[in-house]
Amino acid sequence: MPWRDRLAHVQLLILDVDGVLTDGTLHYSADGETIKLFNVKDGLGIRLCQHHGIDVAIITARDSAPLTRRVKDLGIQYFFPASGDKLAVFQQLLTTLRLSPEHAAYAGDDMLDLPVMEKSGLSISVADGYSLVQEHADWVTKAAGGKGAVREICDALVAARLPLEQAYAELLTSDTERHRLTKA
Repeated sequence: MPWRDRLAHVQLLILDVDGVLTDGTLHYSADGETIKLFNVKDGLGIRLCQHHGIDVAIITARDSAPLTRRVKDLGIQYFFPASGDKLAVFQQLLTTLRLSPEHAAYAGDDMLDLPVMEKSGLSISVADGYSLVQEHADWVTKAAGGKGAVREICDALVAARLPLEQAYAELLTSDTERHRLTKA
């Protein structure tokens, strides 16, 4: 089945962080603290998915205080930092949510993501993902990691269910969401 036809079947979007939610650059402060830059447009896309019944999860090999804060701000319930075996976490998450792999989409950018991408119903690479990852992906986004790729993915997932303008109108008129969006 072509990847565009699979969008409407996705119930769970799983994201890598470095190179997907960020541009992959690691910044360190003078104190050695990691500084991460997130795109607010991606945050609104994540909120859009959540509002329209698509769960969002993060499986990442790294952990940091800024990432934990961003996950909390976005209300992402399924967060797996410092995951050495992303495939094992993926399989456990599917079991917990009682989903089959074809109902999961995974967005990654590098070799650590391939095992999960190969088992997902829809595998996605960001535009600046590693070439071998792009070759194995069902879909390569137009936007680069940290530059709106997640928003592009979220828009496509929701647009497969209802008109995108309607989806955003519903999100933006929800009192609960309006309050949460100030953190997106």
